[in-house]
Amino acid sequence: MGQIIAALGIIAALGIIGTLVGIIGTLGIIATLGIIATQRHSSSTNSEVTKKRERDNSSCSEEDQKIISSSSPSSSTPRWKHDVFLSFCGKDTRRSFTDHLYSYLKWKGILVFRDDESLERGTYISQELMQAIQESRYAIVIFSKNYAFSKWCLRELAEIVEWEEKKNLTIIPIFYHVDPSDVRKQRGTFAEAFAAHEKDPMVDIEESNTWRNAFTKVGYIKGEHINGDRYESPIIQQISEKILYNYKMLNIRIHEKQKIVGIDSRVGEILTLLHMESNDVRFLGIHGMGGVGKTTLAEIIYYRFSSQFEGSSFISCIRERSTTTPDLAPLQKQLLSMIMQQEIHILDYREGLMLMSTRLRNKKVLIILDDVDCEKQLTALAGDHNWFGPGSRVIMTCRDSHLLERNKVNRYKVEPLHTTDALELFSLSAFDETHPPEDYKDLSMDFVNYAGGLPLALDVLGRSLCKKPIEIWKGARNNLKANPKTKIFDILKISFDGLEESQKKLFLDVACFSGQEIYVNFKKIYSADVIEVLIDKSLLSKDDVYFKERLTMHDLLKEMGRQIVRSECQEPGRRSRLFHHEDVFHVLKNNTGTDAIEGIVLDFPLGGILGANHGEINPAAFSKMRNLRLVYFCDFAYVNFYDFRHIKWSGNPLEYMPSDKLQFLRWFKYPSKSWPSSFQPKNLVVLKMPYSCIEQLWTESMVLPNLKELNLGGCENLIEISDLSGAPNLEKINFSCCKKLSKVHQSIKVLKQLQELNMYKTQIKQLWEGFVDLPNLKKLDLGSCRNLIEMPDWSGAPNLEEIDFSSCTSLCKVHPSIEKLKRLQILNMSDTQIKQLWTESMDLPNLKKLDLGSCRNLIEMPDWSGAPNLEEIDFSSCTSLCKVHPSIEKLKRLQILNMSRTQIEQLWTESMVSFLLI
Repeated sequence: MGQIIAALGIIAALGIIGTLVGIIGTLGIIATLGIIATQRHSSSTNSEVTKKRERDNSSCSEEDQKIISSSSPSSSTPRWKHDVFLSFCGKDTRRSFTDHLYSYLKWKGILVFRDDESLERGTYISQELMQAIQESRYAIVIFSKNYAFSKWCLRELAEIVEWEEKKNLTIIPIFYHVDPSDVRKQRGTFAEAFAAHEKDPMVDIEESNTWRNAFTKVGYIKGEHINGDRYESPIIQQISEKILYNYKMLNIRIHEKQKIVGIDSRVGEILTLLHMESNDVRFLGIHGMGGVGKTTLAEIIYYRFSSQFEGSSFISCIRERSTTTPDLAPLQKQLLSMIMQQEIHILDYREGLMLMSTRLRNKKVLIILDDVDCEKQLTALAGDHNWFGPGSRVIMTCRDSHLLERNKVNRYKVEPLHTTDALELFSLSAFDETHPPEDYKDLSMDFVNYAGGLPLALDVLGRSLCKKPIEIWKGARNNLKANPKTKIFDILKISFDGLEESQKKLFLDVACFSGQEIYVNFKKIYSADVIEVLIDKSLLSKDDVYFKERLTMHDLLKEMGRQIVRSECQEPGRRSRLFHHEDVFHVLKNNTGTDAIEGIVLDFPLGGILGANHGEINPAAFSKMRNLRLVYFCDFAYVNFYDFRHIKWSGNPLEYMPSDKLQFLRWFKYPSKSWPSSFQPKNLVVLKMPYSCIEQLWTESMVLPNLKELNLGGCENLIEISDLSGAPNLEKINFSCCKKLSKVHQSIKVLKQLQELNMYKTQIKQLWEGFVDLPNLKKLDLGSCRNLIEMPDWSGAPNLEEIDFSSCTSLCKVHPSIEKLKRLQILNMSDTQIKQLWTESMDLPNLKKLDLGSCRNLIEMPDWSGAPNLEEIDFSSCTSLCKVHPSIEKLKRLQILNMSRTQIEQLWTESMVSFLLI
């Protein structure tokens, strides 16, 4: 037995996942019985539990992160929900090849849809499956000997072919122990199958012909033929790499074709410097002025060549993100997590340095560090060549060539485009052609000359003039000619002038109120079509930061927007937006505000407490700002959390703040204890007042029909939740770390749009009692609620996907209605007093992760039969647990099983070992 455990531990420690897929097969389990577990857990129980809750790994405390983040920003629905849809005959391959393929694709980070075994009982495919096909980028069709006998498979294939013809769905056929020509011509067992169907009175001839046509079409597509003459594991890896490569190439094509004009010669020059064939580690800095195309060039190299490396990571907007996360640990976490294909926990910058310098030494990696502007960033993310394995390449984009020179980084300067390429780029943006029409040729050349070869200016300018009459072109050209000292901002402003008012408003909001949280919440305030127009005109773009979508804007465009606002009036109080702290204090101290002001951001720069210099402020200064929409006091600069305690107010600011048009209010450490009854912000969409002195929001129900997010995390004086029935559209609520909060208002039970509820580290004893109607609730955090004595009835929240009861040290029972949570994926009950999870088999078909670590009273495992899709189970430090339930062998998808520091003497029986090694 010891040999088995040791062998599995060594395999897991070496990370030979491909070997596990090939040898262990359907389970692919990583057993952590002390060998690895000792690395994950400290000797202290409290330390174990604490480490599990270090989620964002920044320099601020765990509680701060809970409150500030509220939760992960919700991404908008992507065009493709799945990367791959698997079509297969369960009778032939479900527990063999298909399962191996599924496990490997998933391990590589590819999103795979595989139907539930229970779904294949019928003959007509469900609406769910049809939708899954339509939302997939690839369909892998595994033809096996019984595939054609299944009407289910045939109808699935017909839908795949139909959708391939309608949309950009790519089909990859796998001929599993069948001849491709037999598929094309429906011979052999396929002929038998079709003959049987055609005799079936339930199948009409038209449907049968559709199936045959689908078979013929897919049979002619080049795929993989598996006939037993080679190992299957390399074939699975090839399929995975093909999908990943095509995915990256697709991202190149998704990049507007205008953006890659003249790129090939530059890529060639960079490849010469990178010398990809060399086995040494090379750093390269791509530098040049803003808007010249450094990031686009780095993106093209990344997408074209990352498939040649064992791991890759693209970290964008480093300069901007470093101002909000000064310790850089989140950037280190993102880089490592992307390369290692799993979430890496990093406590702080120094731990990040240690992990960065050790975890990648044996990996050939490609890393892009975009917009680096200081040595600390280089030290944190690419401190030395010996951090990375042989053949690795690290590319950084930078405006400061001296920074690269000081750090002895080889350099490549990006020059502006030559006239020919510049004209082509402009023409593609303006006319969707490589050359302008004859009557626009001279005008186009004028604009090209003004843009000075900068791709950003050429693209934005061309898009702003696209489909506009020639008179508009001439007017724009004449305006530029009238100013012989035209600067890049004047050129870019032409695109701004052509926007509608709502589009201008969004543009200036993004330009002036930078910061990830603001970006995320713009999507709650503005309609999707307004955002899409700015994206289409290259004035905004979408970016993914560690799998979280946000809106971004180029620095030149951002500065142009701020210059537009500054030019509105010399007196800051007469401008539409206040975004510099000195301007904000000037207006508040001197009471110079007017109804021109629509937004205020008060956010201190790094490295100093500035609030102490401004004395007492009269909040009556707000009263003149009758068009105020956005108020944002303090961003994510953690080191300055306590600047706000030095600002003294002579009254309650909300008593004077006009509320009619207010949509976004975030006030960190709001100074007053009460919410004035006169403050009725009926248009409010987001309300965030973390770490405030508030004891109670409103005494009676407040009518807030548009409110979607409420965050009062860390308000230690908050003693009760106000009536929320007047805010029926709330989607996210955060009361985490409200340490005096002991009751939940019953109005929370009927918030039908509520998706996330965070009550972490409060004093509540009971969440709700009786019936609730929360059909959209997906995420519930009750971690560290040490007075919580019982679970609620889950019947009214059937769509929960994630529940956290960790460190609820008074909780000893699981409510039986948990079986109603068919969509539950993550359940964390670590460090609770439960003795038994459930007595009989529970039907939890989507449960993937179960954490029961440090449940010292847990005496037995549950029956696993009803949770067949579990992938990760943690029983570490369950010191009363001594037996493994035999139904564990039914967990075909289990990948990680942690049972360190339990009383178990035998992990599995001989029959279970044979199951593992199928």
